[in-house]
Parts: sequence; structure tokens; C-alpha cells
Amino acid sequence: MGRYDNRSIVRNQELSYSDVLQKREVSFIDQYGTAEMKPIVVNRFLPIDRIQHVWTQGDRLWKLADQYYSDPTMWFLIAWYNGKPTESHFKLGENINIPVPLDRVIAMYYGYL
Repeated sequence: MGRYDNRSIVRNQELSYSDVLQKREVSFIDQYGTAEMKPIVVNRFLPIDRIQHVWTQGDRLWKLADQYYSDPTMWFLIAWYNGKPTESHFKLGENINIPVPLDRVIAMYYGYL
């Protein structure tokens, strides 16, 4: 199961994108809708360690995944664990949690633990 499974596709024809649409010579762009986060079952998270990180200017989920997991494609685990599907949901100065170790977090995400 991938992170894009069960995601809606939104047809974007907004006027604010008219320059982009015109440059691409298309009348619309299909985009994935914002993810709906799986509910977090608290008692399953007790064996997970967390690293505190303060969200600062320039932070990106993929950069944090690369820093803490050595794999930028695992960014969605940090988003899911914090219950925030996109970077725009994080605020400057906010304390966020980076769940570790990666193998255990993946197992929890996919429901193996």
C-alpha cells in the first residue's frame, strides 16, 4: 500500500493558475487532494522513541526525513505522526516529534504492530 492509494484527484482550473495553464498549453491540471491522515492509536506508540525538533524557517518534511532517516521519501511518516498532512500545517517555532527507529515506525504505519 502506497501513500497515494485512496487519494482523491482534484481537477484544478482555478483562475489564479491561468498563467501556468497557458504556459503548459492545457486547460486544467489534475492534482492529488490533501491527504487524510490515518488516526493515531496512542497505545500503539508507547514503544516508539521520539526526537524533538523545533520547526524553523526552511524546514521541509523531506529534509527532516533525510536528516533523521537517511531517506527523504519517508517524509510522510513524520507528517502522519504529527497529524499534519502538509508542511503548511506546521508553524514556525512549533515543537514537532520525529518518531524513531524507522523500521518500527513503518511497521506501525502499515499496521504490523
